[in-house]
Amino acid sequence: MQSNVEGFGRLLVAAGMVLIVLGLLFTFMRTLRLGMLPGDFHWSGRGWQVWLPLGTSILLSLILTLVLNLFAVFIRRR
Repeated sequence: MQSNVEGFGRLLVAAGMVLIVLGLLFTFMRTLRLGMLPGDFHWSGRGWQVWLPLGTSILLSLILTLVLNLFAVFIRRR
């Protein structure tokens, strides 16, 4: 059984890792072409604009699913 302090420490480490990944993602967003992938739709006209990042959403969902599942396996084994 792990203590509350140890569990809180793991939570802080996980939150830090997520923030690092988000920071890198926002830093290299233009290089990675996020928001401009096939399947990202953009319509505009006079005074209105609609942006539907469907391709980017699917890609980020797949990546986050893989990362979180790997993290869950890592936590379970300890």
